[in-house]
Amino acid sequence: MNFPDNLRYTKDHEWVRVEGDIAIVGVTDFAQSELGDIVYVDVNTIGKTLNKEEVFGTVEAVKTVSDLFLPVAGTLLELNPDLNSNPELVNQDPYGKGWMVKIKMSNAADVNDLMDTVEYKSLVGH
Repeated sequence: MNFPDNLRYTKDHEWVRVEGDIAIVGVTDFAQSELGDIVYVDVNTIGKTLNKEEVFGTVEAVKTVSDLFLPVAGTLLELNPDLNSNPELVNQDPYGKGWMVKIKMSNAADVNDLMDTVEYKSLVGH
């Protein structure tokens, strides 16, 4: 299982990579393995400004649907366009081609409240 050190993590198994005032968000390798084969990613909040920990969409796997929670407050700028035709990218490359959304952060300090790799690995028992 992969836990990149350059990311921050949530208790709900989302990851965040910060590039300036933009946060790129996806689900962790642990989350995608627990969900199983992902068949659909539904995000209808693009253009909206949401608070930290609000639901920004859902991910649908063969056997379940799971809410996606925003790790930082901000405005949703973009949904990964590749997920419409290839939702399995979340399973195949959760930290790369399987990213979900880009957010213009309202408060970059929100990232400081997220877990680092060591804390997240401890949460999931690795």
